Amino acid sequence: MIHHHRLQRGSATIAVIGLVVASCGGGSDDTGAAPDASTAGTEAPLDTAAGSDTSPDATDGETTDSTADDAAADDTTPTDTTPTDTTAEEPPEDGGDGSQDDDGADDPGTGDGFGALGPASGEPIVLGMVNTEGAAGLDFPEMRTDTDLALAYLNEHGGFGGRPVVIEHCTAAGSPETSQACAQELSGKGVEMALLGLDLFPGYDTFAASDIPVVGALPILPPDYTADALFVTGGNATTMAAMVALAVEEFDAQSVGIVSADNAGANGSEASLIGALEKAGITYKSVKGGDNETDAGFQGLIREANSENPDLMVSLYADAGCIGAMRGRVSLGITTPMVSTAICGSAEVIDVVGDDAVGWYFVGVGAPGDTTSQAEFDELIEPTYGSGATASLGVGALGISQLMTLARVANAIAADGGEVSGAAIYERMATSTDILTFPNDSALACGTSDTYPSICNFEFPIGTYVEGGEIETVPGFESVSVVDYLP
Repeated sequence: MIHHHRLQRGSATIAVIGLVVASCGGGSDDTGAAPDASTAGTEAPLDTAAGSDTSPDATDGETTDSTADDAAADDTTPTDTTPTDTTAEEPPEDGGDGSQDDDGADDPGTGDGFGALGPASGEPIVLGMVNTEGAAGLDFPEMRTDTDLALAYLNEHGGFGGRPVVIEHCTAAGSPETSQACAQELSGKGVEMALLGLDLFPGYDTFAASDIPVVGALPILPPDYTADALFVTGGNATTMAAMVALAVEEFDAQSVGIVSADNAGANGSEASLIGALEKAGITYKSVKGGDNETDAGFQGLIREANSENPDLMVSLYADAGCIGAMRGRVSLGITTPMVSTAICGSAEVIDVVGDDAVGWYFVGVGAPGDTTSQAEFDELIEPTYGSGATASLGVGALGISQLMTLARVANAIAADGGEVSGAAIYERMATSTDILTFPNDSALACGTSDTYPSICNFEFPIGTYVEGGEIETVPGFESVSVVDYLP
């Protein structure tokens, strides 16, 4: 049995969902390889996971050998983005603006306490949300429904700085035309802020023309990184950098072997990973297989990726591909450690492979902690998912993180005596040094990277499976910054 707090399953998803979204297809004027979870201008199916026993045996696979150019700068120590002062301002005594009175919890902006807040009252703040649903391979209704779970909880616990929150939803279908139509519809409704669920082609210009600030859950395509928007998570740009942080700081790795499927999603992930490896001065050998491989096929991929005795291996497979890669490594008697996204650390995978996962590391997974945020996350999902659920929430966790993080920003504004509005929330988020994301409680750090100016979160836990069924946080990787590893 894998011993994870329910929140930790959700938190892991928040950290790595970019790898899942990586296979989203669609065309755009902005094409090319993305330093992200996705590659523009593709028509790939959503499911890039490898199955088992569904295709002919793989050969050794297509391989790419590369020696990194110049090594990274001398100082590769990750930047410390921990807030220097997380003590909340003294809130108004009446608590009516969404902050706590003297009997309540600390200001939620710093990571504590929605639970003591009463129902929101006063003038509602109306947000618009664009999400992709109903298209083949691009159907994410849980982003909307789980956001609405957070909405219901939030309005019973302070809203946005005391203001009740209303969300106007609009559904895109994975095309620029439908995203633009949603931007026009929501602008016409006069929303104070636009939220992006999973929207491949956001109507940034339309929102800007109406002075509507845009906040997203996840950057998907390359234009998102430099858009006039802020994103609560960083997608594969940050996830792949975290893998390199582990390679450098835990293993002092000089070489890495990579296994991945040869499709648009995995190729985009690989591009982000290779960029980070080259910046760190780490050589690599990449071996590509099919979307579906037999057990023998996975063994062939692992054998080839390990053929030059790398210090670490990386698997960019997901779901069933995690199982195949883990079993293949054990069958071959290979002990080289492997790292993947937290998708491979899900209960669904670990329950199948058991101790075959020994030696695997997972970006975005850490041992559960006893925090207010974790308890509140459990409470807000309980009406739909039940108590003590163990399965990952999937993309819905992104929607929860986005709305609850914005609520922390709004509450911080109210605690300072400011007026809570969409524009004020955006400005405070963009410049914050003392507000934490929900539920991970990592610092908002918008604008930290000049290359990825729209990303606001650069910290990850990294865990490893230990014999007997537990994933434990790697010492020193409770919340590692990836800023210095971004390509």
